[in-house]
Parts: sequence; C-alpha cells; structure tokens
Amino acid sequence: MRVVMTENEAHEVQGLCRELASRYGSAENLEFLDNAALFAHDLPRCLRQSLNGFRLNEPASALCVISGYPVDDEAIGSTPSHWKHQELRRKVCAEEMALVLLGSLLGECIGWSTQQDGHIVHDILPIRGMEHEQLGSGSEELLWWHVEDAFHECRGDYIGLMCLRNPDQVPTTFIAIGEIPLPPEVTRKLFEPHFTIRPDESHLTKNKPDPSQIVGDLATSYERIDRMNTRPDKIPVLFGDPKAPYIRIDPYFMDPVDDPEAQEALNTLIRLVDERIQDTPLGPGDICFIDNFQGMHGRKPFKARYDGHDRWLKRVIITRDLRRSRAMRSSSTDRIIQ
Repeated sequence: MRVVMTENEAHEVQGLCRELASRYGSAENLEFLDNAALFAHDLPRCLRQSLNGFRLNEPASALCVISGYPVDDEAIGSTPSHWKHQELRRKVCAEEMALVLLGSLLGECIGWSTQQDGHIVHDILPIRGMEHEQLGSGSEELLWWHVEDAFHECRGDYIGLMCLRNPDQVPTTFIAIGEIPLPPEVTRKLFEPHFTIRPDESHLTKNKPDPSQIVGDLATSYERIDRMNTRPDKIPVLFGDPKAPYIRIDPYFMDPVDDPEAQEALNTLIRLVDERIQDTPLGPGDICFIDNFQGMHGRKPFKARYDGHDRWLKRVIITRDLRRSRAMRSSSTDRIIQ
C-alpha cells in the first residue's frame, strides 16, 4: 500500500509540524505526546483515511508507505555519528513530529528504558565500530529479517520508519507472513510453544553509551533483560487465527529447538522467507509503517561513509493498546517500558 501526498498535502503536513516544533521544541515533549493523537486530526484527510484503513483492515500486505514529505538535505544537517548526540535533533524536529503524528493515527508511540536511552524517536544510522553488529547502527553485515522486539510480550503493533537520507539506496528488506505458503502441518507445529527468542543486542548493557548511568530502576530493567536472555520462555512462532496468522520471530536470536518436528517447521519457515523476501528501498521523505504482527523486516549490508552523508532513518514503535504494558510503566501516561 503506497500513498503519495500531493504538493499541497505535503506542505500542509510540513506547516503543521513546523508550527508544533516551534511550540514544543521536541517530539519527546510530554505535552506534545499527550496531545499527538489530537493534533493528528489536523493532518490531510487522505492520510487519516489511509492509515485508519491500514489499522482497521489489517491488510495482508502488512506495509504502508507514505511518500512526498519534503526533506531539505542541507537543512537537516549532517547524519550524526551516533544516536547519543541528541543536540543534533533540533534540526529535524519537524520531521520527527511528522512521524509521531502519523504514527498516532495507528496507536500510541512507546519506547524502552533499555534502548537508545529511553527515547521515543530513535535514530537508525551507521556507527563506527559497530559495522558487524546485528543492530540498526550496523552496516557491513546483513541485518537479519525479524519482528521488532520479538522477544517481548509488549512489543509494538507497528513500526514507523522515516527516511531522511539514503544516498546509496540501501534497501530495507520486507515480507509479510501472508505471502509465505506454509504447509498445514508446518503451521500447526509453529502454533505450539516450542521456541525461544532472546533479546536483540540493542537492549543489552554493552550498547549503553555510559554504563555508569545504569542505576536504580534502569538497573532493574537490565536485570529483566538479562533473565530474558539467559532463561527465555518457550513461545509459539505463530498465533491468532490459523487461517491468517500473526507471527513472532527473530531467527538470529533463536536457539535450537528440542522437538525435531518443531525445528524442521521453523527451518521450513526460515527457508521460505529467505526465498521470497523483497528489497524495499526508502528515499528521503518516505514514511513506512510495518504491521509488526504480520510483517518481517531487515536491511541489506552497505559500506558506511562516516562523512555526514550516510543513510539516516527515524524510527518509532507504536502500540494499539497502551494498557497492555501498564505494569511495566511508571504511570498510565508514561510511554517508556521499564
């Protein structure tokens, strides 16, 4: 599903976001986040209608790309060398707000205390020294296809990505579970709780820029991550309606399975995805929403420049039901899962 904004619609969205950026100064501003769903009512009707249909109808394509937001390559400044340089976000405040507003038509944007210092809007960019890591900040290794935060019961329903810069047209890879011709016996086995998924590396303490800040509640959060990493629960890979299943998978972080038939079913699924997954390159101004219950995404390897002109995306995680994670958040309006 692709929606192309007209020039008038794009300028309307940009004008709204610039006005909000001037008023609130940051997409992380709590007052802005509390009212983002209300502000989203001022977006063009075609965008509201398209994303409402994407949310309500759960199309098997599991992907919605909105194109046409004007990104000024010079005005946004250089691609940061690390996501920790938060002062550089001021130049792209309006772009971040556009992503949050559109995401608010699908649900509430959330974050993790253990990921990118608990921010709601994440930077996806190459970081020197992480070239071979299984992270959005990696570059020279294939980022394996996966469901975002598949290890966690409160993972988002949707992932939103906004491309600010992609000079080499590095492709995001994508496929929906509905495109995989699974034999009935494989589907049945994947619905059984034989499988484990460990936390991906973005949540581990080694990727916290300043380990000395891991204290108090944050230390408790990392203890939970460590338990999930060393003693993961057994879960099914498929769930929901067997005729149109949802999926929860991250093959790179899954251990071998004790049941030989379950392992063979998982191997079959992985092989079929590998054979069919497609490249979906995003260009500046493209805003992509992935149904995280149906879609799997990754990224092809590339050679980073580290010259301020590398691929740069913004990311948000969106939940349809904020209450689902209430026991893991400090208040009903807090959006950070501990």
